[in-house]
Amino acid sequence: MNKEIFETKIRQLSRETYNLISAGEIVDRPCSVLKELIENSLDAGASRIDIEVESGGKHLLRVRDNGEGINREDLRLALASHATSKIRNHDDLLSVRTLGFRGEALASISAVSRFALTSNVHEEPTEGFSVKINQVAKNELFIEPSPHYRGTTVEVRDLFFNTPARKKFLRTDRTEFQKLEEVIRRLALASPFVSFSLFHNGKIVRDFPKGNSIDRIAIVFGGSFQSNCIEIEEDRSEMRTRGWIGLPTFTRGQPDQQFIFINGRFVRDKMLNHAIRQGYSDVIYQGRNPVFAIFLDIDPELVDVNVHPSKNEVRFRNSRDTHSFLKYSVSKAIEGISVRETLSRGFPGRITSPSSFPTQFDFGRVNSWQGPREDRGTAHQENELVKGVGVLGSEPLGYAIGQIHGIYILSQTAKGIVIVDTHAAHERITYERMKKSFVEDRVKSQPLLVPHSIPVTEAEANLVEDISPELQKLGLSIRRNGPGSVSVEAIPAMLSKTNVEQLVKDLFSEIIEFESSKIIEEYQDEVLSSMACHFSIRANRSLTISEMNALLRDIEETERSGQCNHGRPTWHHITLDELDTMFLRGR
Repeated sequence: MNKEIFETKIRQLSRETYNLISAGEIVDRPCSVLKELIENSLDAGASRIDIEVESGGKHLLRVRDNGEGINREDLRLALASHATSKIRNHDDLLSVRTLGFRGEALASISAVSRFALTSNVHEEPTEGFSVKINQVAKNELFIEPSPHYRGTTVEVRDLFFNTPARKKFLRTDRTEFQKLEEVIRRLALASPFVSFSLFHNGKIVRDFPKGNSIDRIAIVFGGSFQSNCIEIEEDRSEMRTRGWIGLPTFTRGQPDQQFIFINGRFVRDKMLNHAIRQGYSDVIYQGRNPVFAIFLDIDPELVDVNVHPSKNEVRFRNSRDTHSFLKYSVSKAIEGISVRETLSRGFPGRITSPSSFPTQFDFGRVNSWQGPREDRGTAHQENELVKGVGVLGSEPLGYAIGQIHGIYILSQTAKGIVIVDTHAAHERITYERMKKSFVEDRVKSQPLLVPHSIPVTEAEANLVEDISPELQKLGLSIRRNGPGSVSVEAIPAMLSKTNVEQLVKDLFSEIIEFESSKIIEEYQDEVLSSMACHFSIRANRSLTISEMNALLRDIEETERSGQCNHGRPTWHHITLDELDTMFLRGR
């Protein structure tokens, strides 16, 4: 009989092998090293962090901070596995309040690099000490005096020098450096009161001086975002959201400028992104992506950050409440972008008017153009135009001068002109009125003559029993038939022509994935949007001056009136300064 059958198959790994495996979970490229080191600096209370890299971080990563430092007695322990100053016991894991806490970062990084750490807890630089690893002598640690001002410097050289297989997966210096920059951008956004500097191959390439949040936002996103964003801030008993979101007209083709932070920690979370996207519903153009930096502060006991070694993923105790709160926060902020609110905040780009208007207007600047004779209207309308021009200060969108090509309204304001897409603006006004009326009348349910049986998974069938009351409020009556079947007995009356099975499957899919759903509302909104489009002013319809001005006043009072239901802009404002520049006046 083969002796190997009786030999043990389970072996305890050597510490060296274990450290390499642990490193693989935490360190996959230079940017993951940098993330761990900067998080340690922030947890140490640093107000300044300087980063030096060479060859995209492959040859050198050096992070220096002015934080509280590490005692000489703790230096050796700082590089040991499972060693941390940030948690003491299991209970601490239930309410993590620091960025790092696993106690594996430095041990893992030092296992795959030529590593040195120098630190000092005193103000006198001569008190500093350095700990290094002798890779040749079986990872032996040795500590020696090393002058260093208060704080810590970590130096990581030749990453993956002893794991060539992993080193092969690194990309070009340029690519690795871009990923390093992305890490710094995220951490800089979350810590505006900390200054960051980044040197690459001996040259400074990024500098983030300490300041307030909006100043840091402007540096990271660029000045154009600061001019096209709105602040959000909402409080609930156990949650608070704050930050800045881009105007619905300020979007990008890729979702590359979307940042969500939970208690100061950058996270990637489909549920949170879904909530934000719903907050932008029917104001953002199809295929475009909003820009935002949102900070969600939540009771640490309600969120588990100990889900993944990278700590970029989290788990919420009540995902549905979190989703609802975030969606509401974004939606409310967007609803506040009325014409008056927008002008009062002085957004340039789409709108550049000042926050206040004079009560009288300089008649010397009035353009005498009145359009073709057939479009001038009656003498009464012409008198109304002249009268309106004299009191431009009372209305943000001014008063109508005439129509252009039967599509656009030309209006004169105290400081420029406004061009309005008649159909798009009226479509939004009609849509918002229909939604309000629909909500006030509540959802009317229509029983089906024959209940519609739909095959579902067991998880979906269980879901029906859990959320039946919520479905009833939406006008949807569904009951469970068996382990894998449900019966639809009533649907919202407005959706009587909808594919019932597709509606239910979409509903279940979204609730299971995000623990929240807006499918019913989206279906209903789609119907209302189509109706609004049908009943709105069509192109080439001649409007009187009174009708044009009435539309301008409605735009000023309607929520989300800056975009039509499909996310296209409804009006643009051009200042006199912009017109003067266009025609080289004053030069």
